[in-house]
Amino acid sequence: MLTRPSALLRIEEAALLLATLYAYQHLHSSWLLFATLFLTPDLFMLGYLANARVGAAIYNLAHTLSLPLALFFISYLQHWHLALALIWTAHIALDRLLGYGLKYPTYFKDTHLQHIS
Repeated sequence: MLTRPSALLRIEEAALLLATLYAYQHLHSSWLLFATLFLTPDLFMLGYLANARVGAAIYNLAHTLSLPLALFFISYLQHWHLALALIWTAHIALDRLLGYGLKYPTYFKDTHLQHIS
């Protein structure tokens, strides 16, 4: 098991997804809000309308944990609600759990986790 990086990454993403869902539930946030905003990061796929390089860059910006973690940190410091950061993190975790990774600038289906058929 420890020699299978793809399995380890999927276990890690499953744990992150469960942790974000637990935290979201613990904060008594709206599940309607969760359902409404869950797929919002996928709107960044529209960058592919320009070309694969721009599309990959914009998509990857929205699908790395850097921005949701920054939002989480700022929200915590400013005493804002943490729901948006948790929803965004859950989206990324589920994408990675399903094998949808960060994109290479060659083609939408070329990801850092696998080539999606």
